[in-house]
Amino acid sequence: MQDVVLAMLAKEPAYGYELRSRIRAALGPLGEAMNAGQIYVTLARLAKAGLVTSQRTEGLPDRPDRRVYALTPAGQQRVAAWLTEVSWPKPDLSEFHLKLVAAAAARLADPVALVDAQRRELLRRLRDTQRAALDRSVDPVAGLLLEGVVLRLRADLEWLEACERTWTERGRIQRKAKP
Repeated sequence: MQDVVLAMLAKEPAYGYELRSRIRAALGPLGEAMNAGQIYVTLARLAKAGLVTSQRTEGLPDRPDRRVYALTPAGQQRVAAWLTEVSWPKPDLSEFHLKLVAAAAARLADPVALVDAQRRELLRRLRDTQRAALDRSVDPVAGLLLEGVVLRLRADLEWLEACERTWTERGRIQRKAKP
C-alpha cells in the first residue's frame, strides 16, 4: 500500500481523502473494502520514513484544516524503483493494477511497457519451472507444486495479455482525442 500511495502522490500533492478516492476509483468494486483510516496510517508511516512531507492548509469555515501531502526526493526515488520492480508473484493483482493506474495517471511510465517487463519476467520463471517439472528425478509430490506454479504463471500471463489489450486501446483512444 505504501508504494501505491507514493505513486499516487507522484502526479501532484494531495489530501488524504483525495488519495483514498483515487485508489478506490482505480480498484473499482474491490476498493469498497478499503478501510478509511488505512490511508492516514500509511501517510504517517511514509512521513516518519522521510518519503513524504505534509503541510497544513486552512479549511473552509465549516470544515477543519487539512494536510496536503507531497513526495520528498527519497519518495520519488522509491516510486521509480517500485515501477521498475518485476518480481512476481510478490505484487498481487490489485497492487499491479494500481501500479499501472498510478504510472499512467502521473505519467511516470507507460503501462504497456510495465506489462511487457512483467511478461518477460513471468516467461523466464515459467521456462525455469517447466524445466524443473520435466526433471524425472523430481519427487511426484514436489512435482505437484511445480505443476501448480506452472498453471499460476500461465494464468498470470493471460491476465497480463488482457492488461496489455486494455492499456493499448486506452492509449489509442487518448491519442485520437488529442488535437
